[in-house]
Amino acid sequence: MQFLDLAKIKVRSGSGGNGAVSFRKEKFIEFGGPDGGNGGKGGDVIIKTRESLNTLIDFSYRRHFFAGNGKSGSGRQRHGANGNDVVLDVPIGTEILDESRSVLLFDLVTKDQLVTLLQGGTGGFGNAHFKSSTNQAPRIANSGMEGKELTIYLRLKIFADVGLVGLPNSGKSTFLSAVSNAKPKSGDYPFTTLYPKLGLVSRGDIDFTVADIPGLIQGSSEGKGLGDRFLGHVERSSVLLQLIDATGNAPLRDYGIINNELDRYGNGLSSKPRIVAVNKIDQIDSDVTKFMEGLAAKIPYKLYPVSALMKTGLDDCLEYLTQTLVDEECSKEELHEEISTEWTP
Repeated sequence: MQFLDLAKIKVRSGSGGNGAVSFRKEKFIEFGGPDGGNGGKGGDVIIKTRESLNTLIDFSYRRHFFAGNGKSGSGRQRHGANGNDVVLDVPIGTEILDESRSVLLFDLVTKDQLVTLLQGGTGGFGNAHFKSSTNQAPRIANSGMEGKELTIYLRLKIFADVGLVGLPNSGKSTFLSAVSNAKPKSGDYPFTTLYPKLGLVSRGDIDFTVADIPGLIQGSSEGKGLGDRFLGHVERSSVLLQLIDATGNAPLRDYGIINNELDRYGNGLSSKPRIVAVNKIDQIDSDVTKFMEGLAAKIPYKLYPVSALMKTGLDDCLEYLTQTLVDEECSKEELHEEISTEWTP
C-alpha cells in the first residue's frame, strides 16, 4: 500500500432548500390557508477516524468533497428532504489544518472520533410558518442558507511507542526488520526508506510499535528533505531510539546533527527519553570497548553497541527499551492519578 501523510482537499457543506409559497386548494373550500412546507437542511461535512486506515492515499485520487443540498418544500405542508452528509474516513492521528497550514483546527487521536467540520445550511421556512392572526394569507417564504466551503490540509502523524531516528544509511530499516515483524526495504545506500514504516516488537508479554522514519539530514527541522514532515511522525512516540553508524567518518558529529535537529524542531522531541544504539559495530577495526567508551564520554544517553545485520547486541538494547517504555507508562498513570485526585471547589 502506498503511503501519503499530507493531502490538500476542498470540502463544501450543502445549501438548505427553499421554503414554498403555496395555498390549500380543495373543492368546496374557497379560501384555503397557506400550506407551503419548509426546505430541507443541507448536508454536513463530517470527518471520522477509522482504525483500519494508516495512510491518506485515498485523498490523492479525490480532492473535492461536497455534501448534498436540501430539497425545497412544497404544498400541503410537505417539507423538503435533508441533504446527504459527506463523511471522510481518515486514520487515527490525523490533524486538520487550515489552508495556510499554520492553524490546527482538529487533532483526531481516538478510535471512531467524529468531527463536524462544516454544518449544512438551514432550510428556509414556507409561507405556512408565517401565518398569524393578523396575516392569514402570507405570500412570503425564506430561501435556504448557503453551504460553506473550505480548503483544508489533512496531515497524518502516526502513533508509535518508539520513534527510530538517524542519518540516512545508519541501518534503521535493517534494525526494524531484525527486531520486528516489519519487512522494510533496505540497502547499502542513502534514502532507502522513503516513507515511515511501522513494526511490532514482542518482548515476553509486552508488545510495542516502532516507527522507522526516513533518514534525517542537516536542516531537516526547517523542512529540508521533507524532514519536518518526517519528524512529525515521532512526535507522539514515548521514547526515541537513535541509531549511529559506527563505520561513519565521525559518529559524534552524526549524533550531534540529529540531536540539533530534534532541538530545533521542538514540540517536546528533545525532552523525550532517548536510547542510542551504535549500529554496524561488527564492521569497525578498532577495539569496541574503547570505541564505546569514547562515545559514552560525549553522549549523555544510554549507549548500546549493536549489529542489526548480524543480530548481535539487540536483546540488551530491546530489554532496556522495553523497561523504559514501561516506566514511561507508569509515570503517565501516576500523573493522571495526581490530576484526577486534585481538589477543585
